[in-house]
Amino acid sequence: MEFFITIYNLFLFQPIFNALIWLSQNVPGKDFGVAVILLTVVVRLVSYPLGAKAIKAQKKFAELQPKIKEVQEKFKNKREEQTKAMADLFREANINPFASFAPFFIQIPIFIVLYHTFSGGFGAERFSLLYSFVEVPEQLNTWFLGFIDLNTRFFPLALAAGALQFLRLKQMEVKGKKEQKNKEKKSGGKPDFSSLIQKQMLYILPVLIIWIASRLPAAFGLYIITTTVFDMWQQWFITKRESHTP
Repeated sequence: MEFFITIYNLFLFQPIFNALIWLSQNVPGKDFGVAVILLTVVVRLVSYPLGAKAIKAQKKFAELQPKIKEVQEKFKNKREEQTKAMADLFREANINPFASFAPFFIQIPIFIVLYHTFSGGFGAERFSLLYSFVEVPEQLNTWFLGFIDLNTRFFPLALAAGALQFLRLKQMEVKGKKEQKNKEKKSGGKPDFSSLIQKQMLYILPVLIIWIASRLPAAFGLYIITTTVFDMWQQWFITKRESHTP
């Protein structure tokens, strides 16, 4: 267990903690919220290729739904044959069904580190983890824009995080509305399982985010807002670029 804790501290917590402290001391006004935003953007830019692949995989997966349904119906009571047929279908279409989850797993480390950072405070023990080139702050200011203390709960920020997540899911729903209608026609007017799940998540996920963010320090709400805005931009950018690709 100690080995995994050492690996976590060495390769996850310490680098991200150092980046957060360094940014907080070097951004204009030493605004901690700006540091959280910049750190989130940097992490998302690093993981941009994975996010791009995930968006493309989701599009291909949606287009493949009619064939997936055919396989499910054909091998309804034959689990092994269905699994093999699905694998063959994904291989022929050059789709990794797990690719769409990659950006989510990339976000987990920074979420854990933020929780670890704010739950443990900013005492002398934490500052001993700073690299030699990162100056130890005399007094760390955890405020954002001068009126939001990111080390305390702030419900309006949690509400904004949930609202933005709703807009993002709505954006995805509108984008895939035409494809969903086509799938429903091919399935006899009945929406497939993935469509039903997406409609439910449109309301469940934002409420869940509000509930979680309202019970954690405001830094989490700001992190969720930043990463959601980045996701919306990335979705728009990739879709626009593909629409101009001959």
